[in-house]
Amino acid sequence: MTDSLKIALVLDDSIDRPDGVQQHALTLGGYLEQAGHTVHYVCSEASRDDVTVHSLARNMAVKFNGNGLRVPLPTSRKALREFLERERYDVIHVQTPHSPLFAARVVDEARRVQARTVRIVGTFHILPDGRVSSMGTHALGRVLRRNLRKFDAFAAVSEPAATFAREAFGIECTVIPNAVDVAAFAGAVRQQRPVRGTDDRLVVAFLGRLVERKGALELVQALGALQPETVRRLDVRIGGKGPLLGDLEAAIEAHDLGDVVRLEGFISEEDKPQFYADADLAVFPATGGESFGIVLIEAMASGSGVVMGGDNPGYRSVLGERPQVTIDARDAGAFAAVLDEVLGDSKLRDVIHAEQAELLQAYDINVTGAAMLELYRGN
Repeated sequence: MTDSLKIALVLDDSIDRPDGVQQHALTLGGYLEQAGHTVHYVCSEASRDDVTVHSLARNMAVKFNGNGLRVPLPTSRKALREFLERERYDVIHVQTPHSPLFAARVVDEARRVQARTVRIVGTFHILPDGRVSSMGTHALGRVLRRNLRKFDAFAAVSEPAATFAREAFGIECTVIPNAVDVAAFAGAVRQQRPVRGTDDRLVVAFLGRLVERKGALELVQALGALQPETVRRLDVRIGGKGPLLGDLEAAIEAHDLGDVVRLEGFISEEDKPQFYADADLAVFPATGGESFGIVLIEAMASGSGVVMGGDNPGYRSVLGERPQVTIDARDAGAFAAVLDEVLGDSKLRDVIHAEQAELLQAYDINVTGAAMLELYRGN
């Protein structure tokens, strides 16, 4: 294999979407290009033109594992074969679990076109958020059994994801965490500006899709369980959009939090570092279905005072077991008690912030990207 590689990052969904798999692929792709490699994104329907994209499948909207996804419709094997014959990739990197109707066909046809001269790797990204999604993933693993034998190696984004990949797909994975460009987030500087006429409110920030498992509604309910004098010290900013917006608005009104909580709407990638940097506490109370938690690392890198997450395996793999940073979001009283402890103790916040700053190096793209290149080369 040559020093300079031609790499296809393959995903069934569109590269246009701002979700975790897409963020992983784009951050990794940026690192690989800076290292002198050629990177193409091979996906279903997409329109972005700032990177090299090959849209080779039409897609349809579905809901799986608590997420809204777009999955590919059946793709012509002949068209894929002609495409792969023309491009002749050195590495094909598939984001898994993957569809039998698109990414699996890319793998099949790549083996036909190049036999063993292309290295095919996969990254396993998910943990199920319940029994139905777990059963569905196990069933998909059985469907893909023959296709999986055509891969050379697999990575998983966390130890819990690697364990589930072994159970559901029967594959062994090297753990390589999701790629995060720590330096890109570290440039944000906390803004020193009055908040609603005061300069002493503590800023609590949430950013994520407004869907059930991400926990925005649980955050509002926990705020409603705090003592009024604690609530009056807070400025709560909820960023994101999604189907729970109406429920959130109703919950904010029901708990009389209109002067405390504001819904910021969609936060762009460019604005995310500042959004996090302004927070004394960045909280992501996801109830499940998280295999890693890119948002946790992004918030830490941006300089958030404390990063707190839901007590699920993926988030615990990043945050550790400290009780003040992993919370049971479904228990409003327990959630409120942790908020009260952390928000009421500035020295504790400083200790946690220092601990979390030490975690960052292991998740930096320069570390995880180098590990992925090792997997590509079979070292």
